[in-house]
Amino acid sequence: MIAAQCCQTMAAYGAWMNGKLFERASHLQDSQRKADRGAFFGSLHSTLSHILWADRIWLPRFNGKTYASGPIGVDLYDDFDALRAARTQMDAEIAAWALAVRDEELTGTLTWYSRVAERELSRPRALCVMQMFNHATHHRGQATTLLKQCGIDPGITDLPWAPLARDAQGRIVLADEYGL
Repeated sequence: MIAAQCCQTMAAYGAWMNGKLFERASHLQDSQRKADRGAFFGSLHSTLSHILWADRIWLPRFNGKTYASGPIGVDLYDDFDALRAARTQMDAEIAAWALAVRDEELTGTLTWYSRVAERELSRPRALCVMQMFNHATHHRGQATTLLKQCGIDPGITDLPWAPLARDAQGRIVLADEYGL
């Protein structure tokens, strides 16, 4: 269904977009970032927090690590700079996983306990990996709308415009991160 290069592409794209969103959001006052604007999670700050929360829920199912997370809908960090630093670290974690994953690790079935569904679920592993990336893209789309409501242009957000490159091993990376 998917291959390691897809994961590398989406990890690099996600880091690029997250960096753009946080850079643009940094031009707003905290009260503007936290104002309820009717999004799924209310505010821009809470939307950005939710994306991080979900990545901290999904990535451990693939890399076996543990990340701090609370209940759904509760901001992980009240401070924007702390949220931004945690996002940057999570993007590095996702990139490290994507650069190391092998195609055969994306096959088979993943079984996990879903805190949202409150039960054990089993789905194709590739589908779950795609969910992690798709979920983030979905909510980043909401974040761009919230930025526009604040008068901030998020800029180009389309995948073909992401600054992607190949590293020395042929893996897809964010060009800015690797000086490529």
